[in-house]
Amino acid sequence: MTTTFARRSAAFLACAAAFGFASSANAQDKTVTIGVLNDMSSLYADIGGPGSVAAVKMAVEDSGLLAKGWKIEVVSGDHQNKPDVGVNIARQWIDTQKVDMITDTPNSGVALAVSNVAKEKNVVLLNNGGASADLTGKACNANTISYTYDTYMLATGTGKALTKAGGDTWFFLTADYAFGAALERDTTAVVTANGGKVLGGVKHPLNTSDFSSFLLQAQNSKAKIVGLANAGGDTTNSIKQAAEFGIVEGGQKLAALLLFINDVHSLGLKTAHGLTFTESFYWDLNDSTRAWSKRFQEKVSNHAMPSMTQAGNYAGVIHYLKALEALGGNPHDGAKVVAKMKEIPTDDPLFGKGPLREDGRRIIPAYLFEVKKPEESKAPWDYYKLVSTISAEDAAKPLKDSECPLVKK
Repeated sequence: MTTTFARRSAAFLACAAAFGFASSANAQDKTVTIGVLNDMSSLYADIGGPGSVAAVKMAVEDSGLLAKGWKIEVVSGDHQNKPDVGVNIARQWIDTQKVDMITDTPNSGVALAVSNVAKEKNVVLLNNGGASADLTGKACNANTISYTYDTYMLATGTGKALTKAGGDTWFFLTADYAFGAALERDTTAVVTANGGKVLGGVKHPLNTSDFSSFLLQAQNSKAKIVGLANAGGDTTNSIKQAAEFGIVEGGQKLAALLLFINDVHSLGLKTAHGLTFTESFYWDLNDSTRAWSKRFQEKVSNHAMPSMTQAGNYAGVIHYLKALEALGGNPHDGAKVVAKMKEIPTDDPLFGKGPLREDGRRIIPAYLFEVKKPEESKAPWDYYKLVSTISAEDAAKPLKDSECPLVKK
């Protein structure tokens, strides 16, 4: 009996030692693979695309981990704005290339689908491009973070400001997928809460080239504000065609509910001046954003200044790698890494310090900008003037109103 007990004890100690060795070895694993998943060739390529890959590689370099012996690989893929394509790429990356973290995901439909894959496969999704607030709301999970902005922030900034300034009747031109629906929903809530009224709206196909019938409906609505619940090429095309229809000259105002600096560059100040919009990043905000943005500009082939989402990819990856270092190595456990990211303070040169909440939302200020007139611009890419700053607390949906199942109330 004593012998049997001794054997069992020895076996238990051997298992414990083996487990301890495995845990120790796992903690010392310093290999990481990051996948940049975005639109490389279509209407969102300028705001993400190769520029996001460049931003992520800058984060890897600036993290200092390569000099400490870490091996960090960056791969990239084009989801073509199709959720099924995004999911297939994500699964292939995780299963065959051992991707630990996926970042960017502009297009909310793709982001929501890949978020489910991240949960299933227990990797990290660092969303910077998908705007739907549902990613940190009813669709939140322990593996997904939204770092840069969401539809709640956009609605609170632009929708509230224009409504309170007298734009109390709205008509929406909405991209017909998850992002557009969320942005129209959140902006409608803000407009009505501030005494405004929505007179109607129309949905348009993603990446359409002809907005004429949609703009005619907006014009006939007589709404004071025509809210563009779209992004990228859809936004620039609708603004250009609105000018041809004389919508602004006729007394209506365009509200670009999501506008990026790349869009303003494409439109030109003669067309874009006067547009009011909300962002959480602008290259010319301060010395830190200027210094980083000029480095970024030198690394991209088109020499563009960074978009909000490209900046978010840099900042988010910096924080992700900081969490891995704090863990002592890569545990290849997405939920564990996200928990560590929420535990340690965020601090980067682009967005500064701020908490990463339990719902996965990075809490940062937002800014209401207006596009300058051509004569007000003093240098290349000098496009914005700051109208007001939206506090970090006001830019994010209050936790007490959250539908995220991770939030304890």
